[in-house]
Amino acid sequence: MKRALVVDDSQFMRTVIGEALEERGYEVVTASDGEGAIEAVERERPDVITMDVAMPGIDGIEATERIMQIRPTPILMLSAHTGDGADATLDALENGAVDFITKPGGTEVSVDTPTLTERIHAKIDAVAAADPSSLSVVDHDDGDGSPARPAVSSVTHQDGDLSTVIIGASTGGPKVVERIVRDLPTGIDARVLIVQHMPASFTDRFADRLDTLSAYDVFEAGDRSEVAPGEAAVASGGIDLAVTGDVRGRLQLETVRETRDGTPIHPSIDVTMRTAASTVDGPLVGVVLTGMGDDGVEGLAAVQDAGGYTIAQNEETSPVFGIPGQAIETGCVDDVRPDHEIVDGILDGLRQEVEING
Repeated sequence: MKRALVVDDSQFMRTVIGEALEERGYEVVTASDGEGAIEAVERERPDVITMDVAMPGIDGIEATERIMQIRPTPILMLSAHTGDGADATLDALENGAVDFITKPGGTEVSVDTPTLTERIHAKIDAVAAADPSSLSVVDHDDGDGSPARPAVSSVTHQDGDLSTVIIGASTGGPKVVERIVRDLPTGIDARVLIVQHMPASFTDRFADRLDTLSAYDVFEAGDRSEVAPGEAAVASGGIDLAVTGDVRGRLQLETVRETRDGTPIHPSIDVTMRTAASTVDGPLVGVVLTGMGDDGVEGLAAVQDAGGYTIAQNEETSPVFGIPGQAIETGCVDDVRPDHEIVDGILDGLRQEVEING
């Protein structure tokens, strides 16, 4: 039987989360703060951890960082549904957590526990199956102690033929997306679209975080947004992002809500990639990263069918190999790369398309 460690300073929440995990067949041990969590990891050696973000003393962010140093373990963060909670959760993901869910607060706690239980059931098995060795993205240096950057040779376009890059990710994706956007050179004049599975209250903070890391101007997309060369738009949580036009070098975007069989996923990678494939001019590259499920597989196939170049993250560096693995199985992937070579793959793909279409 797999063992789960529940870390929360609320006895009530420890009980609710523990019961949800027991329903999924986990043996449950608990800790009431970050210090207790670190001690329990060494003593109990859990297979998966649920970690509250905000706790007195050693909080969930610091506890996550220290656990990943002493005994890397898949961690599911539980975050308050607030702006501060979003920032703290993104810090925890940066420190090695696999994924997160929001938890009720205040007067919502007692009435919304069934929803919390459903969220835990939907996430916990995939998080527990994540590969701890791939949870931290390692910067491969150039020999001088600085992070390696992709070699940039010019990607010369025909007049009006601007590049479009679409990046889709789910579980385990934020840290890889951060690295790609940080390292992607602005000299390629790309319009970049990012679809990361996140709730609505988190995607704006994620966009702000990417903006501080990147030379691209990064923003959360809204209805009727436009994306120019050197800009990157993050799909808003809870709604899908469609590409409706490519006019005077700018991508025209609209927010839509598509339904699909099974559990609805919004924003949908498929919607953004499929609409881009039927709309954009010039070189197009689609990338799918770590994540559970199959959202993005249909979209990547559409990009390939439209003559675009497609890339999937490899299994060794994917905490969860669901989306990229299924895409590879369908045959719609042109290139498979580890996380630190995705940007090189994007540049190679753009060069190939320019050579073919030039």
